[in-house]
Amino acid sequence: MKITILDDYFDTLRTLPCFGRLAGKTVEIWNDHVQDTDSLAERLKDTEVLVLIRERTKIQAPLLQRLPNLRLISQRSVYPHIDIDACNRHGVIVSSSQHAGIPSYAAAELTWALTLAAARQLPQQMAALKSGRWQIGVGTSLRHKTLGIFGYGRIGTAVAGYGRAFGMNVLVWSGEESRQRAQHDGYQTAASKQAFFEASDVLSLHLRLFPATRNIVTATDLDRMKPTAILVNTSRAGLIETGALEQALRSGRPGMAAVDVYENEPVTGTNNPLLTMDNVICTPHIGYVTREEYETQFSDIFDQIVAYAAGTPINVVNSRDQTFISGEPVLRGPAKTRGVLP
Repeated sequence: MKITILDDYFDTLRTLPCFGRLAGKTVEIWNDHVQDTDSLAERLKDTEVLVLIRERTKIQAPLLQRLPNLRLISQRSVYPHIDIDACNRHGVIVSSSQHAGIPSYAAAELTWALTLAAARQLPQQMAALKSGRWQIGVGTSLRHKTLGIFGYGRIGTAVAGYGRAFGMNVLVWSGEESRQRAQHDGYQTAASKQAFFEASDVLSLHLRLFPATRNIVTATDLDRMKPTAILVNTSRAGLIETGALEQALRSGRPGMAAVDVYENEPVTGTNNPLLTMDNVICTPHIGYVTREEYETQFSDIFDQIVAYAAGTPINVVNSRDQTFISGEPVLRGPAKTRGVLP
């Protein structure tokens, strides 16, 4: 079995305890990032199992049709970067643990770090000091301010707890079921989306990116925010209407943003307008990039490979709506390895 791991920028995975689960298997690890189809097709031509680090590399139909040996893609979390229909057509299993009920403290901690940094202008103050200047402005305290949590899932729940510990008034907007859980946990819920954006002093996004949530934050929503408010996004850039955040920040509502995610990643150079704005703090999608979080995530990913090798794939996300061949969805490969997707 040939296993290929893409985009392990700092060659971290082989140093994790969970990497031992792949002992005895042929593993090739790439530390750089490429996206063009020709380069990826060459790298993956002999690959049977492909390991992805979140959404760093898009796996689309033109690439999949050039990978005759590929039988499994193993990753974690959501998969908008994978063409599931094309995987169905080519008999490629996609296993992706959805980590239900497992908090992502790494992402929650970065969210809070960005919130504090934005409130106290830490990057700007540090840059000024290093350039020979003293204080450059007056920050804002968080205590008694309203922390808006948009999406009360595993990460939003953790961030709400941080806000409570800092003496903030936590306000939640989400789906009905999530709002009920927030109320059960002792938090206020907004009467409407409009009221939520108007009331929040810090508004933090914690939604998964699906077709239903893409562009869920509109220019009109942002225009309702206070000129003193801070918007924090460590989830996905696609939650915000394209171009709306840049325009809103230039218009002064909200007054500041702290972002870890972008429409096109990786961001190299300074062509993204958010990188040039004084009222924006930017980090390079590092919300999940800690050794502890990697151990949690890749334990699941490698377990999926072990299960596949044993003939019992788990966490299969393309098990329905398959393209049928002779009445059954078929896995590519020699006769002894063929089988029906679970």
